Amino acid sequence: MNKTTFYAAGGLILLFGALQLVPAEVTNPPVDQEPLWDSVRTAELVKVACYDCHSNEVVVPWYGKVAPVSWLVKHDIDEGRAELNFSQMNRPPEEPDEVGESVLTGEMPPRMYLWMHKAARLTESERKTLAKGLDATLHVGEETLRSGLD
Repeated sequence: MNKTTFYAAGGLILLFGALQLVPAEVTNPPVDQEPLWDSVRTAELVKVACYDCHSNEVVVPWYGKVAPVSWLVKHDIDEGRAELNFSQMNRPPEEPDEVGESVLTGEMPPRMYLWMHKAARLTESERKTLAKGLDATLHVGEETLRSGLD
């Protein structure tokens, strides 16, 4: 290894170490109010596919505690909780009819999340079940419920 490569590698290691000094810790505030799930199956699917960004019961994997990945994880969780937080249903989502729709269309869970979370990879049948269950749980009017989900 020549000197330039050695110094470049050393610089990268120092930079990586310095990044760890800028924390981005995810905290889990107390659960205020969970939804009254329409079924046990809906609750199971939501917990597997949604809770790591849309609840106060987030489980951050080891790589999510290492900068700069930790910054991205915290940002995604903060954004997810602001949009919909299943642990604070005393603050329901502004557009509840879009929650099930985002699952049905594959917008949620996001592809990037699915790379590292195999359990959240839902089958088409599970997507339909979850979308219908979310609509029922969030009391989306009958006229907005997706047809043909049975």
